[in-house]
Amino acid sequence: MDILILLGSFALVCALGVPVAYALGLSAIIGALWAEIPLEAVMIKMSDGVDEFALLAIPFFVLAGGIMAEGGMAARLILLAKVFVGFIRGGLALVNILASTLFGCISGSSVADTASIGSVMIPQMVKQGYSRVFATNVTICGSVQALLIPPSHNAVIYSIAAGGTVSIASLFLAGVFPGLLFGLCLIGLVMWTAHKRGFPKEKAIALRDVPKIVIDALWGMITIVIIMGGILSGVFTPTESAAVACVYAFLVTFLVYRDYKWRDLPHLIHRVVKTVAMVMMLIGFSVAFGYMMAIMQIPAKVTAFFLTLSENKYVFLLLVNILLLLLGTFMDLAPMLLICTPIFMPVVLKLGIDPVHFGMIMILNLGIGLITPPVGPTLFVGCAIGKVTMEQVSKELWPFYGAMCFALLLVTYIPAISLWLPGLFKP
Repeated sequence: MDILILLGSFALVCALGVPVAYALGLSAIIGALWAEIPLEAVMIKMSDGVDEFALLAIPFFVLAGGIMAEGGMAARLILLAKVFVGFIRGGLALVNILASTLFGCISGSSVADTASIGSVMIPQMVKQGYSRVFATNVTICGSVQALLIPPSHNAVIYSIAAGGTVSIASLFLAGVFPGLLFGLCLIGLVMWTAHKRGFPKEKAIALRDVPKIVIDALWGMITIVIIMGGILSGVFTPTESAAVACVYAFLVTFLVYRDYKWRDLPHLIHRVVKTVAMVMMLIGFSVAFGYMMAIMQIPAKVTAFFLTLSENKYVFLLLVNILLLLLGTFMDLAPMLLICTPIFMPVVLKLGIDPVHFGMIMILNLGIGLITPPVGPTLFVGCAIGKVTMEQVSKELWPFYGAMCFALLLVTYIPAISLWLPGLFKP
């Protein structure tokens, strides 16, 4: 009955149109009243939920990504991508995906990736004869890489949801190869489609222009070197690295690129504050919700339920993937991480699944949900930029879903893809 009250009230409040963050808080209060837990305890848990030093990484990473996204980095990365793949058949589509790979190392956000890369690439692709729907699909699917490739603030959220027991540095490293694999699967699909439909080739960039393009783009790419190099060398923590990245992004944007106007900075900071406020509110309410789940022993009951179905970890991972793919069509990535991680973590540990590996599975799985109707924030942004309807995009997304799910299966059942790189840097 406890599970029905807590989860049922959450589902009901969401169905009434209440934002997910508030729905978590309200259902936690309803659960506390049902279990006769003092409301003061719930409020203290909400406060404790955002009183974490590691959470400072989120606003800094979001601000650094925002500065670099609007400061000319996207256009420079697109030029860099053209150097490598622009001359291949379907080259503009490949440039789109590769630019998303490179930009993911800076933004950490699929929405920011779609907005920055899409605003430049979609019009170019349409001008060269690609359909608007195809250009939009390539853009939104390629942007999912940003969720995996470090620095990913979703990895920070997963670490917090796991009770701080999973290293953020390990999660950053673990996301490198899954992100690259995801991009390669999309590239394979695009190359096959380009051959089938006879997409045009781009002119190769003149060799004399390559050094300037590479140098311009490297100023931004050094961001990831600073972040990962500083963390792995022990110079600073992941949280401190976010602050360093923010300062570096500011210096590069305003002193090197100089494409961004000082008068626009307050508007950017305002958007960042709104985003961070929503995330922090979500985290605080989710901690209270998780506290009530622990009081009601929901994780233990879910563990027992899954073990009755099968004690085979591969079967469990398949069931979790199916469940998350379904839930991801209705809820955003961050709340799903915060809700599902505490529920699944006991089962994960019981079955001997590495939490870092499981984090990559969850982030990639729920990332696909961001471009899946009816609730897909990245899908909405891509449709707005591409000037197409969600219905038009959804009809032609199926081959892309096939490529993405293939990447998901590889990441799920080949743990070395996620764990090999973190294993190299274990003390």
